[in-house]
Amino acid sequence: MARWLPRSADLTRFCQKLNRVKTLEDDMMETSFNRCLSTIDLTLLGIGGMVGSGLYVLTGTVAKEMAGPAVIVSFIIAGFASLLAALCYAEFGARVPKTGSAYMFTYVSVGEIWAFLIGWNVLLEYMIGGAAVARAWSGYLDSIFNHKIKNFTETHIGTWQVPFLAHYPDFLAATILLVATAFISFGAKVSSWLNHVFSAVSIGVILFILIMGFVLAQPKNWGAQEGGFAPYGLSGIMAGTATCFYAFVGFDVIAASSEEARNPQKAVPRAIAFSLGLATGAYILVSMVLTLMVPWHTLDPDSALADAFYRRGYSWAGFLVATGSICAMNTVLLSNLFSLPRIVYAMAEDGLFFQVFSRVHPRTQVPVIGIVVFGFLMALLALVFDLEALVQFLSIGTLLAYTFVAASIIVLRFQQQKAGAPTQPAGSRPSPEPREGPATGELKEYESFSDKLQLVDRDKSKEHREPGQLKAAFEPYLEFLSDFYPGEVVTVAVVTLMVSAVCLCSILVFGNTHLHLPTWSYSLLLVLFSLGFLLSLLLIWVHEQQRSTQTFQIPLVPLSPALSIVLNIYLMLKLSYVTWLRFTVWLILGECSHGSMIPGSPCSLLGRGKCLVWLWGAGAGQQWPPCFKHPLSHPAEIFCITPSACGADQSHLQTGEIPVSSTHARKIPGISWPNLPAGPPDMEMCPAQGPAA
Repeated sequence: MARWLPRSADLTRFCQKLNRVKTLEDDMMETSFNRCLSTIDLTLLGIGGMVGSGLYVLTGTVAKEMAGPAVIVSFIIAGFASLLAALCYAEFGARVPKTGSAYMFTYVSVGEIWAFLIGWNVLLEYMIGGAAVARAWSGYLDSIFNHKIKNFTETHIGTWQVPFLAHYPDFLAATILLVATAFISFGAKVSSWLNHVFSAVSIGVILFILIMGFVLAQPKNWGAQEGGFAPYGLSGIMAGTATCFYAFVGFDVIAASSEEARNPQKAVPRAIAFSLGLATGAYILVSMVLTLMVPWHTLDPDSALADAFYRRGYSWAGFLVATGSICAMNTVLLSNLFSLPRIVYAMAEDGLFFQVFSRVHPRTQVPVIGIVVFGFLMALLALVFDLEALVQFLSIGTLLAYTFVAASIIVLRFQQQKAGAPTQPAGSRPSPEPREGPATGELKEYESFSDKLQLVDRDKSKEHREPGQLKAAFEPYLEFLSDFYPGEVVTVAVVTLMVSAVCLCSILVFGNTHLHLPTWSYSLLLVLFSLGFLLSLLLIWVHEQQRSTQTFQIPLVPLSPALSIVLNIYLMLKLSYVTWLRFTVWLILGECSHGSMIPGSPCSLLGRGKCLVWLWGAGAGQQWPPCFKHPLSHPAEIFCITPSACGADQSHLQTGEIPVSSTHARKIPGISWPNLPAGPPDMEMCPAQGPAA
């Protein structure tokens, strides 16, 4: 029995993965990619990711089955809810202009294992999403030609009656994915140009729909004789909001492209704001003209817009609508194929995925291997699999990523500027000796004035508090919180806030239906968990946060991210239990693969950070460990891993920048490294830029 129990070393390593965060380079603008995308390029990428087939299908479905003409209100509420998540992405994209989107944002603020699970889920999300859009594209085009492609395939190739497989192989969907993969592999500029073409056509069709729709509008279709403006009431509006929310999930392609933006600090927030605003406006206006053209209860959910024009005597307009729909789906395909390889690249560079995907083509400056491999996998999914049962994976993966990004905003906002720097408890006096790594403003203050500064009245020092410390105004009432290190209380409060949000949303979703709680206990639990949520929010708010920044910051922190967390958790709990079961299986597979790709060897933590330079044998020069088969994209770069990975005492490590050519190595005796020559190695240590222990 004992052998099945985890060893203490395994538990220690697992706990380190929970909170081991990524430390970014000083120069975050340095990249292997081509920084060629402007604000317009990023904006059109975001519009292409959001305004897809949903504009032509989702509007009619929600209007007829959920909200009626009040679908307009549903889109307004959904747009505001998406704005909360989008602002979190905007702040991170401007502050951390690196590819990786939600994965990268989680890694730099929450921890390694959480970042891997987010990246693992986003990977599946993009693969299923791209394949599903390709099949929708194929079906839409096939319907224009009276399903001749489908009939030909079933007649000459046959059909399948196998669970989880499609009824017939969809060669058209696989072909369009392979063609799109070829274009994406030519570089970011080619991808952006192609997206411009399809977006221009799609926007032109939307303008045609709006102009013709308002000309043909009949206000009586919102009248009482047709059921009124909100025939399903408030519950129908909120049900429509939950569905409409997923129409805006494509804006994260902008954050994934931030490493290829010319000026990400300004371009990313602007592009997210512009694209989300335009997409929300398009959905609202199209829903308005659609329900004004024909009565909402007569809409065809499968092709609402084309059918509406046909019934008003403009059948020729259906071809324009079909053209716009196909172009819109093309932009979504490009968005998926553009984002996925870059997220995989970021994971591979951090050592959390197979290293082959971290290679960037020297000419096109894109991760060609990742583009080709995952483009082929998407094509295979679209060819043979039935994706309808798996589409809900898109929802849960996206919502989980939104939740962690919102939590990461709170954690990072209340951290010190220099992550990983040694700090003192908030209530203690600063040391008269300069320390390595305090906040930037504090360094300048103590280096510029004499040591007599410490003898100034204590109230003076309170004006220069670091992020994460208790605000001076609350110290007389919450003095016990001053004994904690900066950011420590905030981190605990964020965890408590998320637990309270999960419990609160669980009561709201399952309290009356599945749990059958009596009214008094239902109300009591709601009050208790609401108080826990509000107290956690208040505990975060009484601490100092980072304000001296030149990049975009989301307003009303921690309130705005907290509202986003509650909304995302609520929508996740509304999904079916089958989706949660499949999601759990996928997480287990991800953690198993995470363990196999991160075996705990000296190379397990290697990523885009720096690592140890190994020297062994007098005069033997520098040699790479066996796992460095392709160690460097830039041969002059020094790599380093975290001290805890080798079990070395921090005091043995030599700090300070040491050139590669230096022969001043510091020997650490008694360390046994797997797969390395026997004997105590010599090593040099540069400032750790890799994942912090």
